[in-house]
Amino acid sequence: MNGIHLMVIGVAAAAFLGLHPEAGSLFLFVASAAQTSSPGFAGYADLPGVRLWYTDSGGNGAALILLHANTGNADSWQYNIPGFVESGYRVITFDRRGWGRSRPNPGTGPQPGTIADDLHALVEHLGIDRFHLVGVAGGGFAAYDYVLWHPERLRSLVVAASGGAIVDEELRQLRQKTSLPGFSSWPPEFREVSMGYMATNREGLQRWLEIHHHSQQKGAPAQPQRTTITFEKLKTIRVPTLLMPGDQDLQAPPWVMRRQLAHIPGAEFIVLPEASHSINWEQPEAFNRNVLEFIRKH
Repeated sequence: MNGIHLMVIGVAAAAFLGLHPEAGSLFLFVASAAQTSSPGFAGYADLPGVRLWYTDSGGNGAALILLHANTGNADSWQYNIPGFVESGYRVITFDRRGWGRSRPNPGTGPQPGTIADDLHALVEHLGIDRFHLVGVAGGGFAAYDYVLWHPERLRSLVVAASGGAIVDEELRQLRQKTSLPGFSSWPPEFREVSMGYMATNREGLQRWLEIHHHSQQKGAPAQPQRTTITFEKLKTIRVPTLLMPGDQDLQAPPWVMRRQLAHIPGAEFIVLPEASHSINWEQPEAFNRNVLEFIRKH
């Protein structure tokens, strides 16, 4: 089956499932992986409190689950999935409850739920025992929440471009002193995408904005953490951990993530050059390379 046939399958599957047109590209990746292994999937799982939209590349490799940022959905991983699949991993993404194509279902569970609970329900649904977990930005909040709840389920943890939702008064005061005037009201691309990327990749920027506009649903509440995340709790993490800030990130700069590093025993630290808060989108090859080098050890 050639690439053209697979693209047709991807677009047709997206249309059949009632997904956004861009979902066809994600389905293409899972279809490609399915040629020599177990079938891939792009669609819905009915879980407690949510009809969760997810993609699963299938295959027999170790599972790698990707948690998207607050300004994205599962499509934010479109430049990363192929490389991870080609490296032999079973790659899974999902739209968070109230984001993208996932829909809350009050008839089957409480609202708004937590990302960690939805993640756990999904891995139970898929019968996955242990897996690698990667969270970017807001996805990093959920990654910390999950590792503090179910560390035994993780092979490794990667938190990238994320402040980690750490509750700490000293850190809050430092962030307040160093915050840029009116930063929260800036357009999302100026808050989350590097100047260099905006200047040199207008097509990529427009695609990023398109995904952002299909991210959080109007009126959907943000899901809280299961637990309050503190530096003291980070000290309990024994799962192999990689922290990866971008050197141009205005929201979670390296100095912020180094404070997380100081509290996680044995954690590794890589600063990705020429990357801002949308780290995996701006620098997909470098992002994948560093993630793969790390998770292959675990």
